Amino acid sequence: MSKTYCSESVIEIKVNGDIRRVVVRPSETLLRVLREKLGLTGPKPGCENGDCGACTVLLDGLPVKSCLILAVEAAGRDVITVEGLKNTAIQQAFQEEGGFQCGYCTSGFLVNAYALLEKHPEAEETTAREWLESNLCRCTGYEGINRSIIKAKKIKSGN
Repeated sequence: MSKTYCSESVIEIKVNGDIRRVVVRPSETLLRVLREKLGLTGPKPGCENGDCGACTVLLDGLPVKSCLILAVEAAGRDVITVEGLKNTAIQQAFQEEGGFQCGYCTSGFLVNAYALLEKHPEAEETTAREWLESNLCRCTGYEGINRSIIKAKKIKSGN
């Protein structure tokens, strides 16, 4: 009886500014590699089918759901997780404005809101709401999240 083994690859990913080498199987998602092999537990496994946004990370500066991206697709690319957003305006604003309730969805919202403000620093409320439609909060903490984005814009602009 012959056995077929899944081939593994060593890939390099730039994660939060550091080049990381990791052994991955072709079927492993970026979410699982970040959490289980690199110890970055900020991206959360929620639905694991792309609906909730709890696993959102930045891939080359754009928000993606890491449960839908294969780790091999991130090879040679730049990944930023919520752990990479230390001391940012959006993190400060979420703390000051209560942009979280239970906190499970918070990392995905933080990453997505950070990307929003990087791409659209003067985003109007409608743009922010549209941008964040891909993230769900089961506790319905949306007003705190919206206040946090407004506050982060003020922090970034120096007002």
